[in-house]
Amino acid sequence: MPPFYEVSRKTVGAFLRAVLRPTVTGIENIPTTGPAIFASNHLSFFDSIVIPIASPRHVAFLAKSEYFTGTGVRGAVNKAFFTGVGAIGVDRDDPRAGQRSLELQLEILRAGGGVGIYPEGTRSRDGLLYRGRTGVGHLVLSSMAPVVPVAISGTENIQPVGSRFIRRARVTISFGPAMYLRDRYAGVPVGKARRQITDEIMTAIQAMSGQELAGRYNERPVAGPV
Repeated sequence: MPPFYEVSRKTVGAFLRAVLRPTVTGIENIPTTGPAIFASNHLSFFDSIVIPIASPRHVAFLAKSEYFTGTGVRGAVNKAFFTGVGAIGVDRDDPRAGQRSLELQLEILRAGGGVGIYPEGTRSRDGLLYRGRTGVGHLVLSSMAPVVPVAISGTENIQPVGSRFIRRARVTISFGPAMYLRDRYAGVPVGKARRQITDEIMTAIQAMSGQELAGRYNERPVAGPV
């Protein structure tokens, strides 16, 4: 666990827990040691903050590379924070960004750590649960890590789309029973196994979150003209 991570949990984390007072269930489902994949629905930037403060163990999430390369005081603060909490920097515009992020996550899993992943790829702006991308299936097949399904609600209200200000919201984080999937798909063609594993994980998340299924992939919004 990065040293700054524990400091953040005791300071910033304690403050956020006091302000948000999140409802957390299923802590007993989180493996206390060894690699673990935390697969969650995705509603807000704050998901990557509330999951770590709710989890008793370190969870490393992906973070866009801009947080590590910014300039000035804000850039220095962002770099120190995201480096300290063990975030994984990824250039989203790199054609190999997806593959590179999986390689970095596998390094952490093979070292016995925990990683967080959003199978939907990007956050849902309409509250629907989108089809999972098979990167999480790749992580399962390439490691011995169990999957802890996570369902979050309420984070989308902390800073609603289009709002510049943060507000207090009722947040719930639920950790489901760990899913040991790799051995069940032994002998299944790799591509098919990735798809079926991903679908099984998304079914578990949906059962916990109660979200309506979109039935399609979610795409990153295209930036409009300035």
